[in-house]
Amino acid sequence: MENIKQNPIVKKLGFNRIILFCILVLLYAAFSAIIPGFAGMARIMSILNYVYFLGFLALGVTFVIATGGIDFSIGPVMFCCALMAGYSLNTYKIPVAAALIMSIVIGFCFGLFNGWLVAFVGVPPFIVSMASMNIAKGLGSVFTKTQSVSWPQANDPDGRGWFRSLVKVGNVPTGLIIFAIFVVILFILMNNTKPGRYILSLGSNKEAVRLSGVNVRKWQMLAYVICGTLVGIAAIFFVSAYTTVQPGLGDTYNNEAIASCVMGGTSMAGGLASIGGTVIGVFVISLLQEGIMALRMTKEVQMIITGLIVIVFVYADVSARRRKN
Repeated sequence: MENIKQNPIVKKLGFNRIILFCILVLLYAAFSAIIPGFAGMARIMSILNYVYFLGFLALGVTFVIATGGIDFSIGPVMFCCALMAGYSLNTYKIPVAAALIMSIVIGFCFGLFNGWLVAFVGVPPFIVSMASMNIAKGLGSVFTKTQSVSWPQANDPDGRGWFRSLVKVGNVPTGLIIFAIFVVILFILMNNTKPGRYILSLGSNKEAVRLSGVNVRKWQMLAYVICGTLVGIAAIFFVSAYTTVQPGLGDTYNNEAIASCVMGGTSMAGGLASIGGTVIGVFVISLLQEGIMALRMTKEVQMIITGLIVIVFVYADVSARRRKN
């Protein structure tokens, strides 16, 4: 096993990511063999619809976890963005483009708020994320008067459903192309830029980075701002793939996004993150969600499986760190 891990190609790609990709392939093969029509285009498009918004959530929280922090508010904040922007679109008749921008701005503001509290005020990330989760739920409910919000369909007579082309045009998954572009940009940001290196360094040894003269507060706050902005984008892809958004929801997606990060090799202790690994983890979670639904199992079963996955991969991460030390 150690000889395999030391192989140059394996070291380049990452042993854990290779294993996770193999799990993804095996899961898809198993579901395709068990469930009739699972390999059809309809199922693939359904999986991708889930991948898009969950992917942006997971990519965002990857930056936060890399600093040694955590954010459990991403799911409710995504719903808050979708609710407030959608309500403004329907009630105040703002243009669709303005509603989409509004979603991103709301996510950005939550990221800025969370980052300021963690980096400059010194509130523990766990407390900040719990508070923001409740604020997002309450704000979305109050703004929409506790009503569900429906975004325009693709065949809207006023042509307001054009934003759904962000996800697909016919059978072409345009959302996958957009998502891939963001993945490449975020990969470069994390691994080949000064902000990315500082964000990772904060998770490794924050005090050492501070003593070297780096403004750790600025870079720590940046991680939350990136996360919040990506959450706003996730809301856009959620409403582009689905129709109705209900107040007070979104908690489930926190766990799934964090599970995707941990499965992909991002350490909960900080200092180690993998954009590519997170993407594979997102596909695994989305595939599980679709497979469990196709098998007519309940959502609770998926929650149990997701929780067990998190425990297993966190344990693997802790064990690897112990061996390394």
